[in-house]
Amino acid sequence: MAKWQGQSKGTPLGYRIVISVCSTFGVLPAYLLLRFIAGYYFLFSWNSSVPIYTYFSQRLGYGKLKSLRKLYRNYYVFAQTLLDKIIITANIKNKFTFHFDGVENLHHIVREGKGGILISAHIGNWEAAGHLLKHLNTKINIVMFDGEHERIKKYLNTVTGKRNFQVIVVKDDISHVYTISEALQKNEIVCMHADRFIEGNKTKKQMFLGREAEFPIGPFALASTFKVPVSFVFAFKESATHYHLFGSSGLTPPSVDKSTNIDFFLSTFTRQLEVMVKRYPEQWFNYYDFWQSKL
Repeated sequence: MAKWQGQSKGTPLGYRIVISVCSTFGVLPAYLLLRFIAGYYFLFSWNSSVPIYTYFSQRLGYGKLKSLRKLYRNYYVFAQTLLDKIIITANIKNKFTFHFDGVENLHHIVREGKGGILISAHIGNWEAAGHLLKHLNTKINIVMFDGEHERIKKYLNTVTGKRNFQVIVVKDDISHVYTISEALQKNEIVCMHADRFIEGNKTKKQMFLGREAEFPIGPFALASTFKVPVSFVFAFKESATHYHLFGSSGLTPPSVDKSTNIDFFLSTFTRQLEVMVKRYPEQWFNYYDFWQSKL
């Protein structure tokens, strides 16, 4: 089965149609259109449907019919979060509400004056959390792979306008590490995901939902190297217009040994990630063979 390729799906035309419907008729009519788009992927996107169906049936233990229903629902909620991302960042009129458990933890990290690393995963809607990070009174940096299709990225830029954060692109020459270091020295926040990697990245296996999976150690190695507090941040869609956000207490490296620190951060992250995935199972958005099943 396929591994993650560092790219996201979709076409500029698809974004343009959905955004046009949303701008003209509102969010809910746009969501209705997304039901048909979700149906298309449910029926024809075999490469992404198989790993998500396997996730529901094998990792969560659902029956066949329930797994199929959840598979469609997963596509539909994912489409909603993509549209919500654009609505939120572009300040399109909406009725979204947010509840943030642990925002005081993030404010505490900023007050410490050491900078901080916020770690999340491809579950829920990270952009919804990012919407509230602008209230932390410090610069926000998001580390990401530059794998989005250029046409889609350019079109989204014209829609969403100026972003409230700085993007740090992961480079093969590790120059991004120096950029991250500079940001942390300025008491800035650095955000990154810790559930995906591309070929060549250093990884470590960890038990997750009953089976070993590989996780990148880069985010945890950075936290150990720079000795800054770490918080795990997630945002989940709980209704058509409401998001629930979570920010854990800041964790600091417990040892002078880098390997020990990496193990500590990784195990703590995967335990919390597992809790969140079980609580919001339909919002797992890794459309590839995450556990590298031998089929």
